[in-house]
Amino acid sequence: MKLKIAVIGAGSIGFTRKLMQDILSIPEFSGVTFAFTDINARNLDLVTKLCRKAIEANRLPAKLESSTNRREVLRGARYIINVTRIGGLEAFAHDIEIPLKYGVDQCVGDTLGAGGIMYGQRGIPVMLDFCRDIREVAEPGAILLNYGNPNAMLTWAANTYGGVKTIGLCHGVQHGHEQIAKVLGYPPKEVDFICAGINHQTWYIKVTHKGIDQIGKLLAGFRAHPEYRETEKVRIDMLERFGYYSTESNGHLSEYVAWYRKRPNEIAPWISLSAWIHGETGGYLRVCREGRNWFNSEAQTLMDETPPVLPLAERSNEHGSYILEALETGRTYRGHFNVINNHAITNLPADCVVEVPGYVDRTGIQIPEVGELPMGCAAVCSASVHVQRLAVRAAIEGDVQLLKQAMLMDPLNGAVLTPPEVWQMTDEMLVAEAEWLPQYAHAIPEARERMAGSLLPYRPAPGLRVKEKTVAEVNESLRKSKAVDEGALTN
Repeated sequence: MKLKIAVIGAGSIGFTRKLMQDILSIPEFSGVTFAFTDINARNLDLVTKLCRKAIEANRLPAKLESSTNRREVLRGARYIINVTRIGGLEAFAHDIEIPLKYGVDQCVGDTLGAGGIMYGQRGIPVMLDFCRDIREVAEPGAILLNYGNPNAMLTWAANTYGGVKTIGLCHGVQHGHEQIAKVLGYPPKEVDFICAGINHQTWYIKVTHKGIDQIGKLLAGFRAHPEYRETEKVRIDMLERFGYYSTESNGHLSEYVAWYRKRPNEIAPWISLSAWIHGETGGYLRVCREGRNWFNSEAQTLMDETPPVLPLAERSNEHGSYILEALETGRTYRGHFNVINNHAITNLPADCVVEVPGYVDRTGIQIPEVGELPMGCAAVCSASVHVQRLAVRAAIEGDVQLLKQAMLMDPLNGAVLTPPEVWQMTDEMLVAEAEWLPQYAHAIPEARERMAGSLLPYRPAPGLRVKEKTVAEVNESLRKSKAVDEGALTN
């Protein structure tokens, strides 16, 4: 099959290789052309070498191009996959640490909240640059698969302002499905479900086993589960109060609503420090730093590893390869995708991005009408949608007033901060992240002047943090994880 698949941000060591391996697991795709690009030449070079080594070791006819010249990589591509993190970990640190000075405690900070809003301000202009290049040099009708965060905001901007058909992809639905199957005691393939909502606030509105409704069993099941009753307290509380389980992790979900991280001395009962994803303050930033430090120290060890045997016996559950397979071969795939609503969920705005079921085959991506979300679930999503709309428009227009209104309307910011504090925090983040915010160049000098004047006092949150691991400690964790995996395979 002759087609070109481009990956923007391909210097992502693990994710890029996983995507390529998934795609090469499709027999018809053994001869495709991959094209990788990244602004980090060192990471791009290593990933390219690792992927070429895997292709050559498996004697596959696939080709791999690689360049820091994005337009050349996109030229003639039919599918483009975005896995970028705009601003890298330097900007990400500002997203977490500056709000924490004001008392806003985030676990991840990449979707909503002060961190997610600023991440969107950095990402949306770059996303529109990607779209311009795709329109100009990619294959006509090329499709952009967006894994970047904040997923809903970037997907909204690309579709509405970028002129490129863009599908937002996330694995939260799959992970929650696995949890629900464990709680019910059935194999995942026997548990059918429908999810609907917005990215990271999607709800399992239908769960059945052999046609029998299982929703009523979930609350008791999660409360009785020895692991989840300790690690998913926010999700269980939301399940009790709204009647439906949410796709997103405990730590993620806790920062999208106003109730669980509003007072520093009341956060601990809702979270677990057993893993960052359960609610640790700045937990994702910590593990990303650990991963970067490990890579900078141990990258050569990856080159010494034996390449995987392709095609893989079992692909990952990431949607990307299945969508491409369905579009090119006609084999039907059902998943949950982030798309412009267009009345798929009738009680959310038509112009927002929703996460809903979709069916893919050679004729394209078909989104059925879900209908109304349960009223409470829709209310939770609606609060976030209006923040997203303000943030997207602010990023497009470089409008500081809209940006500050988005910050003010955010549920967690609003639970913690007064309006003057929101205005000051936003100014401080604009100044700190100025190099990644060209659309605000006209406004940042004024923000800098305000920050040089009389300031409101900080009310820093102490945070519930875990010490960052050294490279040696990361290696030991990897060794233990590999030993557990190998034990599972042999027992």
